Amino acid sequence: MKGTRAEKGKKADAKLSVKKKAAEKPKPVKRGSKVAKDPNKPKRPPSAFFVFMEEFRKTFKEKNPNNRSVSVVGKAGGEKWKTLSEAEKAPYVAKANKLKSEYNNKMNAYNKKQAEPHKKPAAADDDEEESDKSKSEVHDDDEDDDEDDEEEEDDD
Repeated sequence: MKGTRAEKGKKADAKLSVKKKAAEKPKPVKRGSKVAKDPNKPKRPPSAFFVFMEEFRKTFKEKNPNNRSVSVVGKAGGEKWKTLSEAEKAPYVAKANKLKSEYNNKMNAYNKKQAEPHKKPAAADDDEEESDKSKSEVHDDDEDDDEDDEEEEDDD
Protein backbone atom coordinates (compact mmCIF):
# COMPACT_ATOMS: atom_id res chain seq x y z
CA MET A 1 0.00 0.00 0.00
CA LYS A 2 1.05 3.58 -0.57
CA GLY A 3 0.84 5.03 2.91
CA THR A 4 -0.33 4.36 6.40
CA ARG A 5 -3.16 6.15 8.10
CA ALA A 6 -0.75 8.19 10.22
CA GLU A 7 0.95 9.59 7.11
CA LYS A 8 -2.40 10.51 5.56
CA GLY A 9 -3.41 12.28 8.77
CA LYS A 10 -0.21 14.37 8.68
CA LYS A 11 -0.93 15.44 5.12
CA ALA A 12 -4.45 16.49 6.07
CA ASP A 13 -3.12 18.44 9.07
CA ALA A 14 -0.61 20.20 6.82
CA LYS A 15 -3.39 21.24 4.48
CA LEU A 16 -5.51 22.51 7.36
CA SER A 17 -2.64 24.51 8.82
CA VAL A 18 -2.09 26.23 5.48
CA LYS A 19 -5.74 27.22 5.36
CA LYS A 20 -5.57 28.58 8.91
CA LYS A 21 -2.51 30.66 8.09
CA ALA A 22 -4.22 32.11 5.04
CA ALA A 23 -7.20 33.14 7.15
CA GLU A 24 -4.97 34.83 9.74
CA LYS A 25 -3.35 37.23 7.27
CA PRO A 26 -4.01 40.93 7.92
CA LYS A 27 -6.36 42.74 5.60
CA PRO A 28 -4.72 44.85 2.87
CA VAL A 29 -4.83 48.64 3.09
CA LYS A 30 -7.61 50.25 1.12
CA ARG A 31 -6.60 51.81 -2.18
CA GLY A 32 -8.39 55.07 -1.49
CA SER A 33 -5.92 56.07 1.22
CA LYS A 34 -3.13 57.42 -0.98
CA VAL A 35 -0.71 60.08 0.13
CA ALA A 36 -1.25 63.37 -1.65
CA LYS A 37 1.43 64.17 -4.22
CA ASP A 38 3.30 67.44 -4.03
CA PRO A 39 2.68 69.43 -7.23
CA ASN A 40 6.01 71.25 -6.79
CA LYS A 41 8.05 68.04 -6.90
CA PRO A 42 10.03 67.70 -10.16
CA LYS A 43 8.89 65.01 -12.58
CA ARG A 44 11.18 62.12 -13.35
CA PRO A 45 13.11 62.40 -16.63
CA PRO A 46 12.26 60.17 -19.59
CA SER A 47 14.49 57.22 -20.41
CA ALA A 48 16.44 57.00 -23.67
CA PHE A 49 13.62 54.96 -25.21
CA PHE A 50 11.03 57.64 -24.46
CA VAL A 51 13.31 60.35 -25.83
CA PHE A 52 13.51 58.24 -29.01
CA MET A 53 9.72 57.77 -29.04
CA GLU A 54 9.10 61.54 -29.01
CA GLU A 55 10.94 61.85 -32.31
CA PHE A 56 9.61 58.56 -33.69
CA ARG A 57 5.96 59.54 -33.13
CA LYS A 58 6.40 62.67 -35.25
CA THR A 59 7.95 60.80 -38.16
CA PHE A 60 5.46 57.92 -37.89
CA LYS A 61 2.48 60.30 -38.01
CA GLU A 62 3.91 62.02 -41.07
CA LYS A 63 4.27 58.68 -42.87
CA ASN A 64 0.92 57.30 -41.64
CA PRO A 65 -1.53 60.22 -41.22
CA ASN A 66 -4.62 57.95 -41.23
CA ASN A 67 -3.43 55.82 -38.32
CA ARG A 68 -5.18 56.84 -35.08
CA SER A 69 -4.19 53.85 -32.95
CA VAL A 70 -1.71 54.54 -30.17
CA SER A 71 -0.86 50.87 -29.79
CA VAL A 72 0.30 50.60 -33.41
CA VAL A 73 2.64 53.56 -32.94
CA GLY A 74 4.02 52.07 -29.73
CA LYS A 75 4.60 48.65 -31.25
CA ALA A 76 6.29 50.13 -34.31
CA GLY A 77 8.50 52.30 -32.10
CA GLY A 78 9.48 49.32 -29.95
CA GLU A 79 10.41 47.26 -32.99
CA LYS A 80 12.46 50.14 -34.42
CA TRP A 81 14.24 50.65 -31.06
CA LYS A 82 15.21 46.97 -30.95
CA THR A 83 16.75 47.15 -34.41
CA LEU A 84 18.87 50.24 -33.66
CA SER A 85 22.57 49.70 -32.97
CA GLU A 86 24.33 51.14 -29.92
CA ALA A 87 25.80 53.91 -32.09
CA GLU A 88 22.33 54.88 -33.32
CA LYS A 89 20.97 54.88 -29.76
CA ALA A 90 23.87 57.02 -28.46
CA PRO A 91 22.29 60.47 -29.08
CA TYR A 92 19.11 59.42 -27.26
CA VAL A 93 21.09 57.99 -24.37
CA ALA A 94 23.15 61.20 -24.14
CA LYS A 95 20.04 63.36 -24.10
CA ALA A 96 18.44 61.13 -21.45
CA ASN A 97 21.58 61.41 -19.28
CA LYS A 98 21.52 65.20 -19.63
CA LEU A 99 17.86 65.30 -18.59
CA LYS A 100 18.64 63.00 -15.66
CA SER A 101 21.43 65.26 -14.38
CA GLU A 102 19.10 68.28 -14.62
CA TYR A 103 16.48 66.31 -12.70
CA ASN A 104 18.99 65.42 -9.97
CA ASN A 105 19.89 69.11 -9.57
CA LYS A 106 16.21 70.05 -9.31
CA MET A 107 15.58 67.27 -6.79
CA ASN A 108 18.49 68.42 -4.61
CA ALA A 109 17.07 71.95 -4.56
CA TYR A 110 13.58 70.58 -3.88
CA ASN A 111 14.81 68.43 -0.98
CA LYS A 112 16.63 71.40 0.56
CA LYS A 113 13.43 73.47 0.40
CA GLN A 114 11.48 70.64 2.02
CA ALA A 115 13.99 70.35 4.87
CA GLU A 116 14.09 74.10 5.66
CA PRO A 117 10.56 74.67 7.05
CA HIS A 118 10.99 71.85 9.56
CA LYS A 119 14.07 73.43 11.12
CA LYS A 120 13.50 76.09 13.79
CA PRO A 121 16.05 78.76 14.59
CA ALA A 122 17.76 78.42 18.00
CA ALA A 123 16.35 81.77 19.21
CA ALA A 124 12.79 80.61 18.60
CA ASP A 125 13.36 77.53 20.77
CA ASP A 126 14.59 79.67 23.68
CA ASP A 127 11.56 81.96 23.49
CA GLU A 128 9.17 79.03 23.53
CA GLU A 129 10.85 77.51 26.58
CA GLU A 130 10.68 80.77 28.50
CA SER A 131 7.05 81.26 27.63
CA ASP A 132 6.25 77.71 28.78
CA LYS A 133 8.04 78.29 32.05
CA SER A 134 6.33 81.57 32.66
CA LYS A 135 2.93 80.03 31.99
CA SER A 136 3.54 77.22 34.43
CA GLU A 137 4.94 79.55 37.08
CA VAL A 138 1.94 81.84 36.78
CA HIS A 139 -0.39 78.86 36.91
CA ASP A 140 1.41 77.47 39.98
CA ASP A 141 1.22 80.84 41.72
CA ASP A 142 -2.53 81.04 41.14
CA GLU A 143 -3.04 77.60 42.68
CA ASP A 144 -0.88 78.49 45.69
CA ASP A 145 -2.90 81.69 46.30
CA ASP A 146 -6.18 79.76 46.12
CA GLU A 147 -4.92 77.19 48.65
CA ASP A 148 -3.70 79.92 51.03
CA ASP A 149 -7.09 81.66 50.91
CA GLU A 150 -8.90 78.42 51.74
CA GLU A 151 -6.62 77.75 54.74
CA GLU A 152 -7.24 81.23 56.11
CA GLU A 153 -10.99 80.76 55.83
CA ASP A 154 -10.78 77.45 57.68
CA ASP A 155 -8.90 79.07 60.59
CA ASP A 156 -11.68 81.59 61.22
